Amino acid sequence: MSITSKSAIATGDGKFIIDHVTLSDPLENEVLVKMKAAGLCHTDYDSLSWGKPVLMGHEGAGLVTKVGSKVKNFKQGDQVILNWATPCMSCFQCQEGNQHICENNSPVVAGGNGYTPGHAHLEGTLWKGKPIERSFNLGTLSEYALVKESALVKVDHDNLNFSAASIISCGVMTGYGSVVNAAKLKAGSSVVVLGCGGVGLNVINACAISGAASILAVDVNPNKLELAKQFGATDVMLADKSDKGLSQLAIKVKQLFDGRGADYAFECTAIPSLGAAPLAMIRNAGTAVQVSGIEEEITVDMRLFEWDKIYINPLYGKCRPEIDFPKLMRLYKKGDLKLDQMITREYQLEDLQQAFDDMLQGKNAKGVIVFN
Repeated sequence: MSITSKSAIATGDGKFIIDHVTLSDPLENEVLVKMKAAGLCHTDYDSLSWGKPVLMGHEGAGLVTKVGSKVKNFKQGDQVILNWATPCMSCFQCQEGNQHICENNSPVVAGGNGYTPGHAHLEGTLWKGKPIERSFNLGTLSEYALVKESALVKVDHDNLNFSAASIISCGVMTGYGSVVNAAKLKAGSSVVVLGCGGVGLNVINACAISGAASILAVDVNPNKLELAKQFGATDVMLADKSDKGLSQLAIKVKQLFDGRGADYAFECTAIPSLGAAPLAMIRNAGTAVQVSGIEEEITVDMRLFEWDKIYINPLYGKCRPEIDFPKLMRLYKKGDLKLDQMITREYQLEDLQQAFDDMLQGKNAKGVIVFN
């Protein structure tokens, strides 16, 4: 039996509308989820310009409403986090433990943000009588989401704050995983974090959880630097937009860290011209991590690699959803992972434009759409 769901639809021309879609019952390996909250990030705004209609949203949390005939791990009423990096568990990368870059299901690796086998059957969601793709195989900016079973992780948590749970499956996982899974940061280390938006704050929080001794936060916005202190930054530096490649700031950073630079540097600005900046901040044999996912050609001075420096570009914090999400929820329950503090404001779906405006103006660490 089909249901209607109020949803945010990207129309493919830089705009979106709030309209209704029709969702069918789940097929054998699919699940229908009643969304309770959906986090927002710049990827959602980017989806407005993908050149095709898309059911928006790629992170969120909710309640299982219906399950397909062969679904064994979920039942009606289960609390779940939705994960866009749906692993197939059989391809080369999944077998290597790299579930986040699944060669079959990943909308980034396999589908260029389009349809992959990780997507619930396309005809299961109709807009104006025609099938519509779901952003990153999910479509969480909707009252209901039809997804593959592999896109869900169960959450056993009393009195769950769905808003907090909803942001785990993108920015939180990316920031935390870049520190813990990718860089494997060692306790007692020194760190520089470039950019203190949502992802950067999660990097800072993860560095603090991992026992970094010194965490320097860098941003052009003084308000974000104050926020960075709340998430664990021990020092802050105000950057100058006219400082090309942050070369002048890099001199100050090296001076702060005994003249040699930090052990680790994380680039979280999404500004292409700063893609190589973390290399200038680290010591010889240090590690630079490009967290924000720059996907265009830039020029790099190879002398920045001298000597023995490591530069890595992880996707989604090397996420293994069934392992990492429960770990993050335990850290949240303990009080170490600052999810509640990350959420600046909650919005109704009808206020999505305001939520985008606030995000683009840098007002929010994280905005969340909540559903009744």
